Amino acid sequence: MPEAAQRKPPIGVFDSGVGGLSILKALQAELPHENFIYVADSGFAPYGERDQGFVLARARVITRQLLRQPELAIQALVVACNTATAAAIHLLRQDYPELPIIGVEPALKPAIALSRTGRIGVMATRGTLNSQKFKTLQAGLAEQAQFICQPCDGLADAIERHDTEQMTALCVQYTQAIGRLGTGPGEVDTLVLGCTHYPFASQQLQALVGPGVRLVDNGAPVARQTRRMLSSLAPESAPGECLLFSTGDPAILQNAAKRWLGLDVPVGAAPCGSGALWERRPRRD
Repeated sequence: MPEAAQRKPPIGVFDSGVGGLSILKALQAELPHENFIYVADSGFAPYGERDQGFVLARARVITRQLLRQPELAIQALVVACNTATAAAIHLLRQDYPELPIIGVEPALKPAIALSRTGRIGVMATRGTLNSQKFKTLQAGLAEQAQFICQPCDGLADAIERHDTEQMTALCVQYTQAIGRLGTGPGEVDTLVLGCTHYPFASQQLQALVGPGVRLVDNGAPVARQTRRMLSSLAPESAPGECLLFSTGDPAILQNAAKRWLGLDVPVGAAPCGSGALWERRPRRD
């Protein structure tokens, strides 16, 4: 970043891969003059099919590195991943009580406000749906709507790889598993996209469920909450800039950022620090 852009620390954003770009897009729209650092932990993805201890360890490594390196030191952190939020955010806040940390969760409350039939589909990773955080959220809203929860194994990974054939096949499989979709009595009329990857399959999903079914994600609410938690805003003299890092194949993040955000910038290898490193490890299937 040029000297002028370095006057205020950036906002850190991380996800297991490219899905968090949907949150970054909303953040840039809400906070166009802020600087951002985005980390795709693709070398350790997918989070949604890992155990909570693994996800917590990765979240701690990434947060520590973003705070430890002077050139990257952040003013706030957005955990742009439903699985990582569920597994780690309460402990990250304990670790760093002075750092504003914003998480994401499936947009059940906004979906209730939109639904007319009271039946809401929730597409999410198995890790998110099995988490205590999600179960508590769902239980607290159980009297207001009926939630049909559908784990979507493999969908985030297909989106990550931009495998449109596999994306479409999985979208068909999982929307059919939810049941009758539509605006009539007893039909699911609202679909919550409970993984930050899934908005990038919204075109396929909307075509499958029909124009009457609303798709709900959490990008805009997260961006508004981030604005509220900042101690001050960057001056409106110039647009903010964004640095991209990946622990996996940088071309995947670079192509996704260009495709979905119109952001054509080089992707750096996520930096190493002492102790736990950002190095790539073999993926577990």
